[in-house]
Amino acid sequence: MSTAEKTIELGLPRVPRMRKPREVIEAAAPTGTKKVLLAAPRGYCAGVDRAVIAVEKALDHYGAPVYVRKQIVHNRHVVETLEAQGAIFVDEVDEVPEGSVTVFSAHGVSPAVIAESEDRQLNTIDATCPLVSKVHREAVRFAKQDYDILLIGHEGHEEVEGTAGEAPDHVQIVNSPDEVDKVTVRDPEKIVWISQTTLSVDETLETVARLKERFPTLQDPPSDDICYATSNRQGAIKEIAPQAELVIVVGSTNSSNSVRLMEVALEYGAKASYLVDYANEVDETWFEGVTTVGVTSGASVPEILVQDVLRLLADYGYEDVESIETAKEDILFSLPKELRSALKNDTGAPAMRLGGRGEKPNR
Repeated sequence: MSTAEKTIELGLPRVPRMRKPREVIEAAAPTGTKKVLLAAPRGYCAGVDRAVIAVEKALDHYGAPVYVRKQIVHNRHVVETLEAQGAIFVDEVDEVPEGSVTVFSAHGVSPAVIAESEDRQLNTIDATCPLVSKVHREAVRFAKQDYDILLIGHEGHEEVEGTAGEAPDHVQIVNSPDEVDKVTVRDPEKIVWISQTTLSVDETLETVARLKERFPTLQDPPSDDICYATSNRQGAIKEIAPQAELVIVVGSTNSSNSVRLMEVALEYGAKASYLVDYANEVDETWFEGVTTVGVTSGASVPEILVQDVLRLLADYGYEDVESIETAKEDILFSLPKELRSALKNDTGAPAMRLGGRGEKPNR
């Protein structure tokens, strides 16, 4: 397979389910009124919107192919759609022909990746989410002050690799509260914690609390590292979960924030919770004994996929949809500076049109 043909493995192919007739499901369902509790906010955040539009605009401006290091965002549908438009997804920049247009994903990259891209004379567009870039800057600043940096996050996740790569001699990754006892530092008086932006809020707070039990002088980052979208989506599902026998989360299995939503739903009272990429992955046997279904989606999920799930639920009698809104989101992120510069002479090419940030959830 040539470099131009190589793509990232996206997992299992889509296989339409052989569904039971509605009357069979109706017979197994409870007699109460069926309804859907639909989380708001859900789906695309500003950073995801920015990154996806960046690839689309790059394809419009430069023409295909445009290369993308890693998945631009962790969603199968988004990646497959961009592939159909001419994007080529690669694991590392050494797979990209020299001089090619290359987009860095929303999850960020380390300085080593940037240096390698420069060596290959790639025309790069940095679509790193600005909130991830903020964490990178924190790592650099604390490393310059010679702090030991405890990075709470999932080892191997692209965002964590990028952040740790900013200061590899100073960063120690803490995957979960259970790893706190393994942490070693040079000076307990000079340590700080930062975090991956897409973690469980509750688990992160538990990890920090345990760290502070061991290291009472542990410093906090100057502001919350977990992004507003992650917090807001978890806040909404916390409201829904106690009222729902079943929660369906639309999102991909490699999406950290989507997986966290499924976990939060179970922790806060849902009897069952499942993660699906597409409506045709929903198993109708999940509806047995269920009157109320909660529905949400991860921060990298386009709304069209949620609407497909709602249409399927309506087919099985869950036609009453109630929106549960716990926060409003209205932030705008501008396109990457490299792309804004390239588009400045293009008629009608907007520098800003992206959406997604708002206040903290009510909880």
